[in-house]
Amino acid sequence: MPLIHPHLRFKTSNAITLLENGVQLFPALCEAFDRAMRSIQVETYIFRLDTAGAKILHHLKLAALRGVRVRVMLDGFGSAQDEQAIQSELQSVGAQCRIYRPEPREFTLKSFDFKRLRRLHRKIVVIDSRLAFIGGINFEDDYLTHEPLKHVGDPRFDYAVQVTGPLVAEAVHAQDLLWLRLNWRLLLRAPRTWRHLRFRHQRHRGALHPAAGTAHAALVLRDNLRYRKSIETVYLEGITHAQETIIIANAYFLPGRKLRHALINAAQRGVKVKLLLQGKIEYRMQYHATRWIYDQFLRAGIEIYEYLPSFLHAKVAVLDQISTVGSSNLDPFSLLLAREANVVIDDAAFTHTLRESLEAAIVHGSKVIEHTLYAQRPMLTRMTDGLAYLLLRVGVALTGKSSDY
Repeated sequence: MPLIHPHLRFKTSNAITLLENGVQLFPALCEAFDRAMRSIQVETYIFRLDTAGAKILHHLKLAALRGVRVRVMLDGFGSAQDEQAIQSELQSVGAQCRIYRPEPREFTLKSFDFKRLRRLHRKIVVIDSRLAFIGGINFEDDYLTHEPLKHVGDPRFDYAVQVTGPLVAEAVHAQDLLWLRLNWRLLLRAPRTWRHLRFRHQRHRGALHPAAGTAHAALVLRDNLRYRKSIETVYLEGITHAQETIIIANAYFLPGRKLRHALINAAQRGVKVKLLLQGKIEYRMQYHATRWIYDQFLRAGIEIYEYLPSFLHAKVAVLDQISTVGSSNLDPFSLLLAREANVVIDDAAFTHTLRESLEAAIVHGSKVIEHTLYAQRPMLTRMTDGLAYLLLRVGVALTGKSSDY
């Protein structure tokens, strides 16, 4: 099933490993930090100084102390709680830390600036320009909740990938470009800097990244300039070309009209379509707004499951033999505003592993949404769902993209 997109450049001969939850990602990260020889580059949305975050920070500092060049970029909203402490700790050992769109410290007109919603939501870590970790997992404890008295028995359900091979060069280049944008001193030397980045990118694509495996993969970025529709387009074309199976696991699922119609059309032509969504409520407005659109999917024969053991934070999909793992939800925030990064993988073995993991979550940790029971939900619940959807539509209208939803 080919995915054709002008910005989708598949790289061959990659080794890609699926990592489930921070339980698998965080030890792999810390081990990679300890083995780093030259450089560590980090981008993340949330970095919290809880048990998991403090351990990651400790290993970053150890790397910097032994001479590794450490460069960290945090989102100013997602990491607002601990960004100053993290920045101070890193700078104390000679590491660099920049904040993407810092939040205003005082209540001013800037507090109402619409650009504040354009966040750095992607999660990319690169070690020595040879090893990359890309996915949807933030640097926070898997068991952390926004309601401390609420018990969560299982870790937050999410995925990342560990990558070696030619695809890593694309991640390095993406990080370099964003770091440049946030460094005005380098921008003053822009022509020379751009030449250096082009040379570095060509070098990374060559000798530094020999064949490491057999997986074909592409890094798909979303931003507010050149790649506004790239991730949405990949989903649309993947869904349109699917012939057998579509499984989408998404934390915040409120797709636009085109994606909704594509999913319904796929189900109507006989494709098995399954949606794995949040069952344990993390943010009530998003949860109820998503439930408002269940009806059209259920009527089309799409299966909907709600994940219950913990907060579902996954942003992955299986589209026949193609799979995608990344940071982008299928909601207005990710598709219209945020910087995102997904890896699209054309590899039967990897896709089989991801499919098995999702099917296990569906069978052992989810409840199916029956259309008859959904239609019988109380009037107050229906009103809550409808009001939440309306409020989010109003928010989308502020982006100028209300016609898409």
